[in-house]
Amino acid sequence: MAVSAIVVATVANAAYGADRAMPEPSGAPTEWADTTVTLGEVGVTAIKATAAIDRLPVASTVVGEREVERLNITTIKGMSEVAPNFYIPDYGSRMTSSVYIRGIGARIDQPVVGLNVDNVPYLNKDNFDFDLSDIERIELLRGPQSTLYGRNTMGGLINIYTLSPMKVQGVRAMLEYGSRNSVRAGVSYYGRVNRRLGMAVSGNFSHTDGFYRNLHTGEKCDKENQGSARWKTVWLPSELVSVENTASFQIVRQGGYPYESLETRRIDYNDTCFYRRSSFTDGLTVQWKPSERVALSSITSVQYVTDNMTLDQDFLPQDYFTLTQRRHEWALTQDFVAKGTAGEHYSWLAGLFGFHRHTSMWAPVTFKSTGIRELITSNIPLQSEWHGDSFVLHSDFSAPVDGGAIYHQGSWRQGRWTFTLGLRLDVEHTALTYNSRCRTGLTVHVPMGPMGVRPVSRDVDIDEHGHMSKTYVEFLPKVAATYSFGSRGESNVYASIARGYKSGGYNTQMFSDILQQTMMAQLGRGNGELDVDDVTSYRPEQSWNYEAGAHLSLLGGALSVDGALFLIQCRDQQLTVFPEGSQTGRRMTNAGRTRIYGAELSAHWRTPLDGLSISASYGHTDACFRSYRSGDEDFRGKQIPYAPKNTLFAAADYRIGVDGKMLNDVILNVNCRGTGDIMWDDQNTVKQPFYALMGASITFEAAKYSLSLWGENLTGTQYDTFYFVSIENSFVQRGKPCRLGATLRLKF
Repeated sequence: MAVSAIVVATVANAAYGADRAMPEPSGAPTEWADTTVTLGEVGVTAIKATAAIDRLPVASTVVGEREVERLNITTIKGMSEVAPNFYIPDYGSRMTSSVYIRGIGARIDQPVVGLNVDNVPYLNKDNFDFDLSDIERIELLRGPQSTLYGRNTMGGLINIYTLSPMKVQGVRAMLEYGSRNSVRAGVSYYGRVNRRLGMAVSGNFSHTDGFYRNLHTGEKCDKENQGSARWKTVWLPSELVSVENTASFQIVRQGGYPYESLETRRIDYNDTCFYRRSSFTDGLTVQWKPSERVALSSITSVQYVTDNMTLDQDFLPQDYFTLTQRRHEWALTQDFVAKGTAGEHYSWLAGLFGFHRHTSMWAPVTFKSTGIRELITSNIPLQSEWHGDSFVLHSDFSAPVDGGAIYHQGSWRQGRWTFTLGLRLDVEHTALTYNSRCRTGLTVHVPMGPMGVRPVSRDVDIDEHGHMSKTYVEFLPKVAATYSFGSRGESNVYASIARGYKSGGYNTQMFSDILQQTMMAQLGRGNGELDVDDVTSYRPEQSWNYEAGAHLSLLGGALSVDGALFLIQCRDQQLTVFPEGSQTGRRMTNAGRTRIYGAELSAHWRTPLDGLSISASYGHTDACFRSYRSGDEDFRGKQIPYAPKNTLFAAADYRIGVDGKMLNDVILNVNCRGTGDIMWDDQNTVKQPFYALMGASITFEAAKYSLSLWGENLTGTQYDTFYFVSIENSFVQRGKPCRLGATLRLKF
């Protein structure tokens, strides 16, 4: 699909502050950038991009607005499998944004993939899952991006860019209805006050009755309501300066956590589960281009998240225990970026980055009658009665994190060769102040010989508090070489070596187990000698990534092919494990060493048959432990759990031109996503075999509207998206069934 020169020019001008080439609004329909376009020109809005994305020594996937709509990508979870070796399982709630890429990933705490929205970094992984609306494009970069982006980008980076009011004018509306009474609606207005000032406001709402029923209550457990609003302003005070500010607000209210017992094959739990989140983000980007060779940028953000996760943590119909985790989090980020050229051969980029993040958390665990009986009093050899039907283990946390970095990357072009060298110095200080307490007791009947028994009251009074902190210093180098060929240098091969890291931290989830063991020690069962710092802390994850790949433009640009081979060597890979026996928490631990290698291949072909285009991607990853022991078990040679071994995506689009007064085109789309095998445990005893999900849509498109009829998982494939063990019970979440729907989009 051809993209008009005006679109490219206006994006470039918005990025660098020049508005003379900017067209005035008109009633003519706008062509939208799609995956079939070479997005290097559009990529100038990426402040840290030093060249067109397909000319950089990195594996990348770019999905444009139309592809987002055709594949019904409503959150970043919809990007799963579209990019090779990229997988985000859909389970739990919107707090659960577990990203796996090239065999590495994270279920809790620090992510392996960074997320930027309009160049603003989102620091909290739990805030990644939000509804996407008015998206210009999504870029997914695979492999370490740590040199330019720092912490928690060792697996890659997701860049999301929203539409600009300097490019798009008018009103846009969307209404969608699907299976299980699922509704999405949105409206937005894009306008220019004058040639130098544009604003966009949008609001969105979604609802679903849910797909999973809790048989204990008879109600759907994953129903959801979500609402969001965004206000984006672009101001060009001069030809040399551009200012962009995006403020967004979101509210989520959902049930979630439809975990099914493997023993009973039922979702059957008696206590309430829900997740609630409110978040606000404001990002200000200022760019100044004082000369043709230098551009300076400042990216400032403030982020606030408050949420509440309440769980029936045993997920059983009995009264074991519940968890409530309430959190308030503030974050500030500041990134100063300078880039430019020196002579004809050298280009450079340098920056200073700093952030502050402060989290306050309250996480009480309530033990109920069955939990007291089965997990506590059953371990006391004497007859005993607890004082009351329940008690609470209180845990309060304050967790500030501060970080700063200085980075530089330079590229030297010599003929068809480009050599890149980058280095980042990253310093991070993390701390945890905790206050854990419990006050309860029981009566023990002590035998007194022939006189019978004597009741003895024992009080449990725990008040544990303390402060822990750690400082991490990381050097993150990158070396790459690229060789370009073709008449315009449109194809290239590259090789790179880069270091990545993921932050360390503290397992707040383990404090309930620490309190439980301390309690048992006070009751004379166990010694209670625990090193809190050792039990709760985990080290940073570090990796070296070796990659060779190619970006090829063939058949006069009709066929584009991207491929990569990679080897990753990780030290201290962070893994989420569930304690054995009757313990209830989960914790992050560090494996010794892991080895990951794999391959990726993706292609897009505009076929000779007019209107037909085909896209496909495949990723293979072999990720195993090289050195990892847990207790008496040696997991050397075992596959790393939760990361899929294969991902597959294929799609075909056929556009039929109608050119009528009420209808311009009919677009047929069929697609397939495949994932597996996925190992669910360190021992590799439980797995999800490879599965494939079929989808299709038919879209009727005109200048001012489009109507799509779509279906997902049309074959009704049964598969699992999650598996875990809690107090020796196994649970899974089933994948969503076949879903049908219709989406109407209007543009005025």
